[in-house]
Amino acid sequence: MSGFGASLLAFIVAISVLVAVHEFGHFWVARKLGIKVLRFSIGFGKALWIRRFGSDRTEFALSALPLGGYVKMLDEREAPVAPEEASRSFNRQPLWARSAVLLAGPLFNFLFAIAAYWLMFVSGVPGLRPVVGEITPQSVAARAGFEERDELLRVGDQPTPTWDAASLELLDAALAGKQTEILVRRPDDSRRTLHIDFSDVDNALDKGGLLGNLGLSVWRPKIPAVIDRLVPEAPAQQAGMQAGDRVISVDGRPIASWSEWVDYVRARPGQTLRVGILRGADELQLELVPRAVEDRGKTIGQIGAYVRKPTDVRDSIRIEVRYGPLDSIARSVHKTWSMTTLTLRTLWGMLSGEASVENISGPISIAQYAAHSASSGLSSFLKFLGIVSVSLGVLNLLPIPVLDGGHLLYNLIEWIQGRPLSESAQQVGQQLGIVVLLALMSIAFYNDLARVFGA
Repeated sequence: MSGFGASLLAFIVAISVLVAVHEFGHFWVARKLGIKVLRFSIGFGKALWIRRFGSDRTEFALSALPLGGYVKMLDEREAPVAPEEASRSFNRQPLWARSAVLLAGPLFNFLFAIAAYWLMFVSGVPGLRPVVGEITPQSVAARAGFEERDELLRVGDQPTPTWDAASLELLDAALAGKQTEILVRRPDDSRRTLHIDFSDVDNALDKGGLLGNLGLSVWRPKIPAVIDRLVPEAPAQQAGMQAGDRVISVDGRPIASWSEWVDYVRARPGQTLRVGILRGADELQLELVPRAVEDRGKTIGQIGAYVRKPTDVRDSIRIEVRYGPLDSIARSVHKTWSMTTLTLRTLWGMLSGEASVENISGPISIAQYAAHSASSGLSSFLKFLGIVSVSLGVLNLLPIPVLDGGHLLYNLIEWIQGRPLSESAQQVGQQLGIVVLLALMSIAFYNDLARVFGA
């Protein structure tokens, strides 16, 4: 399957699951409160599949556009209702019941995130040990005293066994704008406590990523440029390369690592390269022309060769964190809460101008992340589902008309003033809500396209 096909499939699966969970929350609570549900749909537009179940003959549908879903309930505001069923219409329910139905969708997203994180913690969370690579001179990290090969053991009061955990804790501290202690272990096994005062860091959340803005990088061991296997009929094989060959020079320039070799090839699509290789005890010279391929809007060189990764090097930087079933319950609840508050802080940061709006991702980025996480294993895909489920829960609770949170805002106004908001006021709110959502979607699509085309 092509990269686009894999991304599309992973996106559809992920969104369909999360939408089904959200809409099932509305459906389940509505049924429990005696409200008649007419249709439960995954997707919008033309129905591709419909089945009716239950005493109410509720329609369950899969529709053409898998970017959402809805639960349609009996409602006198939308269509005439038979007198004998009027008591089961949504609009006839007390305020608390209508609010419970609205809250149920986001609540089920949070519950799903807890379940996904629990399964992730039980099955094991793979990651990279948070070992620091090259430090940018005069950066925040340099001034704080970071050194290459430092390993982050703790950020604040939270342990950081992986880069993922360390990055989230640093992001949380950056959003809070507070001074943070970071415990690191040096290569000689000594420990140091370093400090970053994020109240003095203006660009932590700007474009480029938090680690890069701080001057930190992920340490990656230098892997020799040894060929593991070749793609049939690709330029490397056509040039005469073989598995086991070690690239030692190109155009007279020594090559010390695989990353140097890759960077050189990627920068020279269609150019003839004179490559020195070591095959056994023999040094050979080959001519190689990287083919030109498109990658995120840029033309790069590619030869069709895979690196041979030494097992001991790979094992030295990888780690898998696993917890017991009971311990995972508390950790999954805490993880869901942390991601929820982190999402809210990020949204507030964008509104206040402290965080870049480039943090907003659209369907293209989500599809790419979904495909990457799915190909990386169960744990990565569960983490992705948990993050997006929390985001959907938070997004739907925002007080924007059209969303669940907007309807809850209407209910709050009704409770305060003792009567529903006028239909004209609700319509104006709906129109404003649509404008806000279209603006958010436009920003998300722009960010997606900028990432794809390298803008």
